[in-house]
Amino acid sequence: MKTINHWIGGKPVEGVSGNFGPVYNPATGAQEKQVAFASVDEVDAAVRTAKEAYRSWGTSSLAKRTSVLFKYRELVDAHRDELARLITAEHGKVHSDALGEVARGLEIVELACGITEKLKGELSTQVSTRVDVAAIRQSLGVVAGITPFNFPAMVPMWMFPLAVACGNTFILKPSEKVPSAAYKLAELAAEAGLPDGVLNVVNGDKVAVDALLEHPDVAAVSFVGSTPIARYIHTTGTANGKRVQALGGAKNHMLVLPDADLDLAADSAINAAYGSAGERCMAISVVVAVGDTADPLIGKIKERADKLCIGPGDDPASEMGPLITKAHRDKVASYVTGAAAQGADVVIDGTGYTVEGYEDGHWIGVSLLDNVTPEMDAYRDEIFGPVLSVVRVETYEQAIELMNSSPWGNGTAIFTRDGGAARRFQLEVEAGMVGVNVPIPVPVGYHSFGGWKDSLFGDHHIYGNDGVHFYTRGKVVTTRWPDPSDGGINLGFPSNH
Repeated sequence: MKTINHWIGGKPVEGVSGNFGPVYNPATGAQEKQVAFASVDEVDAAVRTAKEAYRSWGTSSLAKRTSVLFKYRELVDAHRDELARLITAEHGKVHSDALGEVARGLEIVELACGITEKLKGELSTQVSTRVDVAAIRQSLGVVAGITPFNFPAMVPMWMFPLAVACGNTFILKPSEKVPSAAYKLAELAAEAGLPDGVLNVVNGDKVAVDALLEHPDVAAVSFVGSTPIARYIHTTGTANGKRVQALGGAKNHMLVLPDADLDLAADSAINAAYGSAGERCMAISVVVAVGDTADPLIGKIKERADKLCIGPGDDPASEMGPLITKAHRDKVASYVTGAAAQGADVVIDGTGYTVEGYEDGHWIGVSLLDNVTPEMDAYRDEIFGPVLSVVRVETYEQAIELMNSSPWGNGTAIFTRDGGAARRFQLEVEAGMVGVNVPIPVPVGYHSFGGWKDSLFGDHHIYGNDGVHFYTRGKVVTTRWPDPSDGGINLGFPSNH
């Protein structure tokens, strides 16, 4: 059985802890690989390697860094199909979706290629007689990223390209469920000329995570995952003196007003709720239907959902693949049966779905629930699967009150033809990312990604200008070149004149 090992100091490093985790193919349910789990000592070795590499990389020229990143961008682009196949084999998402993930990650690599513009400082001359003040930004040192299973290539590329462009060295701890894409990204970085030790990949479980959070030589930690773990990462990391950005979970709502284009809304609900089998933090999981919108909208959603093709991700005909594990599949299914028991109407029940020839895969069909109320588990919890709930309200005001009562505030959307209503919504809704007739409002690479409330712990969103600021710290330099007339003793408060 193939073993996915660590990547430290520019080369493969076999795990020595003796602990391994299984890597499954979700379409077949079979374990096809294993991944080495790092011990505390192995994490420490990776940090020491990154710290040593920082001595030269942290003082390298911007021209050198961007030269490597331009080459890296071309290599990732040339290997995008291979990366997508690795993602499909371990995550289960369809190949076209995996290709889209790589493309979105490449946007951040391209942003990092322009780091020279982002790191320009500020200069004020003659703030006092012959005194100038400059503001600059400098790298932090060794930084780390802990990434989720649902985007094995994109989320790592949200982090390390900007981090290393700013002059940091990086340790990536990918999800142990989907390790191959991260390993390939590190191989390509070495091929592009990134010096040994600048990008390292350490696989593992909570032991490796805690080792990074507690290590005195790790200056900052980026995280994307569930809200409980994000809260833990933030609390533990900051308690150990680290800068932390921890992006958590979501319960994204899509508001549909009576004047909306219902065909567009139905198409968007299908795409946003069931794409990648709902395993997206930006997935729409609740449609809030205002007035008499619900019945015709549900009919259009059901008509489209019944035609979806669910199958192995490497089958070009498949539009949706399996879930990541059997345990997660069973948990998602429990929300559908639980909703029925709690009084919701199950318009579509996908819990019994199987694929001929792949009976041991982690399959579930799409589910659609109507007359869901805020007290139900299907509404209260982040399901992270292809389950779409419909909540009925009478007015826009009731919808806003419902949505803003959610503990999460990641992404949201409104569907309407009314510009005034859309403007009001984007100002009143409590979420970090808002779409107007756009169901998944993921910002482009040069804007920052991040939510509010329990969807984000820390002060910085990820990538964009926030990402650059997260991976750097400010310094202000005040300079005076003395004149022969300068000097003398004056213990008073300095004045600008």
